[in-house]
Amino acid sequence: MSWAGFKKNVNRATTQVMMKTGHVEKTNDRDYEVEERRYRTMESAATRLQKEAKGYLDSLREPISRFCAYFPDINECIKKRNHKLLDYDATRAKVKKLVEKPDKDVTKLPRAEKESDMAKAAYETLNDQLFSELPQIIDLRVPYLDPSFEALVKIQLRFCAEAYSRMAQVQQYLDADTREQYAQGVLDSRVEQVLGEIRDLSIAGTV
Repeated sequence: MSWAGFKKNVNRATTQVMMKTGHVEKTNDRDYEVEERRYRTMESAATRLQKEAKGYLDSLREPISRFCAYFPDINECIKKRNHKLLDYDATRAKVKKLVEKPDKDVTKLPRAEKESDMAKAAYETLNDQLFSELPQIIDLRVPYLDPSFEALVKIQLRFCAEAYSRMAQVQQYLDADTREQYAQGVLDSRVEQVLGEIRDLSIAGTV
């Protein structure tokens, strides 16, 4: 802060103190003060709505993020399984070639067959594991994610209801056309229609 700015802050603070003690007369602008109070009311309502909306989204995002956190490890297992399959196919091709065209070194075929058996075992172990566990993971998505989607529907219902309630508080700040729709009940019917559709969903319950 510059020295000039510092002096201004000191002077302003001094003036405020002197106003409180009656040594300096305060200029009152009631028209402006009314507009500022209206603005502060709207600011407070909008800020609170923003914070609550973020909280609703975070409550939904967190369990889904935890579920998705398992995917990298699962994908790594799938990748490893595919690599083992390539290894197995390569060793099978090598055995087939030696069977169709025997090598002078008679030990090559037994070694190739042993290598192929080991590759087959490694592949089948991973393949069987994934074949067994992937369906389990897929089935688990229902009991794990359904509560999150149920929460989303309830969040939407609560958000719409609270947003409508807040709008009633700040409707005086809306433009003339919107205020007219509000006064005629047009907005009421729109909102009630949406809320009714949400309530008709069985997972919405009572909020």
